[in-house]
Amino acid sequence: MEILRPALVNIHGRIYRKNAVQEESYEEEEEEDYSYSEADAEQCLDEPCDAHDIQQTEKGFRCAIDVPSVLYKYIIGKKGETRKRLESETKTSISIPKQGVEGQIVVTGAHRAAVASAVTRVEVLIDSFRRKQPFTHFLSFALNSPQVQEGFLRFREQVLEHCGQDAGVEVSIFQNPAKLHLTIGTLALLNQQEVTRAVELLQQCQRVIRDITEAKPLPVEVRGIEYMNDDPSLVDVLYATVALADGSDKLQQIADRLVECFVSAGLMERERDRVKLHGTVMNTLFRRDPSAEDRGASGRPNMKDREAFNATNILQMFREVYFGAFDLNSVQISQRFSTDGTGYYSSAGHVTFS
Repeated sequence: MEILRPALVNIHGRIYRKNAVQEESYEEEEEEDYSYSEADAEQCLDEPCDAHDIQQTEKGFRCAIDVPSVLYKYIIGKKGETRKRLESETKTSISIPKQGVEGQIVVTGAHRAAVASAVTRVEVLIDSFRRKQPFTHFLSFALNSPQVQEGFLRFREQVLEHCGQDAGVEVSIFQNPAKLHLTIGTLALLNQQEVTRAVELLQQCQRVIRDITEAKPLPVEVRGIEYMNDDPSLVDVLYATVALADGSDKLQQIADRLVECFVSAGLMERERDRVKLHGTVMNTLFRRDPSAEDRGASGRPNMKDREAFNATNILQMFREVYFGAFDLNSVQISQRFSTDGTGYYSSAGHVTFS
């Protein structure tokens, strides 16, 4: 860690320095653990915990915080060491439900400041390890209209016919036509409570979306392909570009506003200033795993497991390929590794433009 530029964690609008120390093992996976110096401990004890309701009881103070069960082990630590250290340093007691049982972590102590300090430290740990979780859902615009699917299948057939001998080009790296989509942003929703919260947040965004669309569907056109690396002979992902028929940036506006909303709510991490609107049509991750998805902020794919393909001829022959046009009328929270009755991803919730 760079001393002059330490890693920072934003917890409910407060910024904390993250001190990385010796890694510990949790059920066969290496995870980063965190410790607190004496100065850090004193600082946390003086800071109020405004985001949670610390209640006074007959024996002192109590605060309950919602934590997905998959994160309990990071608060407990190897052989219970993390919880013991937190309890010892803050002079509190931390009660954690049994693994697999959804509930609340309850912090109790004789002094309000001590409980506030323990809650803050628990939240720092939760936030850090949450970032390591694979994403479970993603905000998406479906591109799988019948016309676009037909255009995609025609593109796939022509690419295999004319470029099938090029290095790495084979049918397995093409997207499933029923799952053609634009990814707006990825979400790690670790229990049903978090899924419900995300769906409610999307519903709250509907008025903003309809203000942008003027309560009408958006006529979109899927045309052209592009890649994002510097060498067209070594490509891992090929994208279709999407634009509105009227040339406006309304789709971009919706995507950016949604990301802004979900980032502010702590449900999404911002990856770039503006959403890159693109639909994957070829991806070398599909070569080994047909169900693989576009990665999110949760982690990078193992590049050693990917075999790039030569897209030089594909780009020369199909750069302006036309896939199709249709009226887009919804955005949804799609569940990763799922399929609904149409062949698209199962939806946890959606809102319409009209």
